[in-house]
Amino acid sequence: MLTKFPTFRKVMLLTGVLLLTALAVYLALHTVLAVYPEEFSTDVYYQMMPMNLLLVGILFGVYGLFSLAKKRFGEIFIGLALSVLYTFIIMMAANFFFRAFSYSRSVLMVTAAYELVLLGGWLWFMWRLERFIMVPRAALVIGSEKACARVLLRLSRVPEMGIQVRHIAMDGADSDGWRAQLLTVDVVILCSDVEITKKAEIVGCCQELQKEVLLTPSLYELYCSGLSIDKIDDIPFFRPQYLNPSLERRSLKRILDVFVAGAALLLTALPMFLIAILIKLDSKGPVFYKQVRTGRYEKEFAVYKFRSMRLDAEAESGPVMAGENDPRITRVGRFLRATRLDELPQFINVLKGEMSVVGPRPERPFFVRRFKQEIQEYAYRHNVKPGITGLAQVYGKYNTTAYDKLIYDLMYVQHCDIFTDLVIIIQTVRVLFQKSSTEGVDEDKAAQALAAYGLRQDEKMSEEKSGS
Repeated sequence: MLTKFPTFRKVMLLTGVLLLTALAVYLALHTVLAVYPEEFSTDVYYQMMPMNLLLVGILFGVYGLFSLAKKRFGEIFIGLALSVLYTFIIMMAANFFFRAFSYSRSVLMVTAAYELVLLGGWLWFMWRLERFIMVPRAALVIGSEKACARVLLRLSRVPEMGIQVRHIAMDGADSDGWRAQLLTVDVVILCSDVEITKKAEIVGCCQELQKEVLLTPSLYELYCSGLSIDKIDDIPFFRPQYLNPSLERRSLKRILDVFVAGAALLLTALPMFLIAILIKLDSKGPVFYKQVRTGRYEKEFAVYKFRSMRLDAEAESGPVMAGENDPRITRVGRFLRATRLDELPQFINVLKGEMSVVGPRPERPFFVRRFKQEIQEYAYRHNVKPGITGLAQVYGKYNTTAYDKLIYDLMYVQHCDIFTDLVIIIQTVRVLFQKSSTEGVDEDKAAQALAAYGLRQDEKMSEEKSGS
């Protein structure tokens, strides 16, 4: 019964969303009729209501608004606002292309306002309910000291996940100490550097004890995530997929790229002109910044960006990653980076065929050579064109490690298609409003999180001794 209760809450959430969306349309119609008493037919609005409901349902799914407990409400509200905005735009487009609808823009705008208020209130109520019902879960983290520190740091930043680390096994599961600890936790977090045979043993024990497992994927496990079934005589085999999209997928992506890039350059022509003026007023140097990056099959090309750093940013240091509160970044540049507006000129690269709208971010040859030495599989991310946005940009941050970004990039290469691109493009807009996604690289905080955990454990042990 307990396993079905979350499903019941999701059905309850969806039912409320659909009913309140229909109510928003009804209220909008009568609000406009009260202001403009002239008669008009309401039939078309009720005929178009299923389309409105369908759009809201799809966009809620894209932004993950049917799973609320582990999110901040600010993130939920951004997803709601963008869902309402996209619904409004699509309904306006339908009204433009199909004149027979005669859908009033006033009704559309008032409907969007009502949807924002009604759905916002409903999502807040369901979010509070989820948070009230959710019970914190004790966790065991298994991996090396460095990997465990990274997990601790990330968990400290997302308390809404409701995961409290009770034990850490930093011996990489070489001993059997984790077996006793397994009985006292609800979740086991396995880091990617745990030996594959030990992972299998731990996962098997978790299955027997019905413990939830969160597995940080290694590159081997990533390859195994897209298996197809084969056999030799009666022996079953799994065949991993090649990390190289087919010609058909690449062709469809190119059509989408040209359409999106052309539309984006037309729509952002005026904002780009204003940005150019601000850059010239803020600091000396050119408006655009041209830099050599690595493209598909490691072919080098010049990427275009709005300049966000001082002209002499790397004169003494050479190529280095941008850090948190980097002093080389100008005042206007900090705003451009926070909103990702510095990436707008890259739509020119997309039209030239050097980049795609969605794909792994293009990296500088200097860092490509270094990452290839550290991670052999890094070269596979160049089996597709680099992109303006990508899976690593939607789910990662500036301070996400190169290895974790590579996992995201290879996951994208493995599932590269036009539908995936559309979902990532929609989700990218949400990322623009999340400040945490633009934080710089900071490796020291992970060690601090591990030290803080050790301090808490020492305090807990001393309290237990004094109590006894």
